[in-house]
Amino acid sequence: MSFEEIREEKVKEIEKLLERMLPKVEGPQAKVIEAMHYSVMAGGKRLRPMLLKEASLLYGQNCEGVEEFMAALEFIHTYSLIHDDLPAMDNDEYRRGRKTTHVVFGEDLAILAGDALLNYAYETAASAVIKYPENAGIPQAFAILAGKAGIFGMVGGQSADVLNENRTEPLSLEEILFIHENKTAALIECALMCGSLLGGADLEQADRMEKAGSAIGLAFQIQDDILDAEGTFEELGKPIGSDEKNQKTTYLSLMGKEQARSKVKELTEEAVAILQEGEKRNPFLEELVLSLITRRS
Repeated sequence: MSFEEIREEKVKEIEKLLERMLPKVEGPQAKVIEAMHYSVMAGGKRLRPMLLKEASLLYGQNCEGVEEFMAALEFIHTYSLIHDDLPAMDNDEYRRGRKTTHVVFGEDLAILAGDALLNYAYETAASAVIKYPENAGIPQAFAILAGKAGIFGMVGGQSADVLNENRTEPLSLEEILFIHENKTAALIECALMCGSLLGGADLEQADRMEKAGSAIGLAFQIQDDILDAEGTFEELGKPIGSDEKNQKTTYLSLMGKEQARSKVKELTEEAVAILQEGEKRNPFLEELVLSLITRRS
């Protein structure tokens, strides 16, 4: 099978896992649970849970707690997208080729669906702590999951991004890198760190995976900026040009396309080199990271 065929099979497996992990649409809260399902099952690359699983395979096989953390991480990522699309934030009407959650369910239920997914992510990860007490990596992974999603991770990056919109002067490169490191890279670092810890890695090995995640996250975000400027709605499943519309300074707008493309390549190669340092190799994981350079969605 080709890399793309293998990747598609892995995406399908993750889709089944997410469907199984989500709460049933029933009871007085059925509508908000329906909104949770609508948002999580909207498709996507499933990059973060895939990275988590593949990182675990570098250090172990059939690692206990991996499925719970894969689902939890994707729930957190999805909640962030719901809130990012809200009128108070980016005010986007399309995500992954279909109407965003607040357009379909209303702004009130979209906010609650995001809140519910964040909390349900912690419930899901906590269930692994209870089910697999013998896996010493689970408590460490839980702390990383909470930290990378919080004020010193994704929320902190999102806050800086929102506060710097519509500024009269452009952001500095240092400010842009802070936003990218936290808003985007934090959950990718989380995926690699949690996966490695669940598979039996020590803290030094997890720190190395964090460095790889940082490089991947920055490369991913710069490529996202490039696609926002030159992609199409059909490719991205959402309106293009939102950065320009919101007057956002990005790595692309500050450094230009040539430098941006060069940086994506440099960071991706840096991440792959880190992944190749250990005793074991995961060729699919390395190819997955390299595929970020040429992605068009």
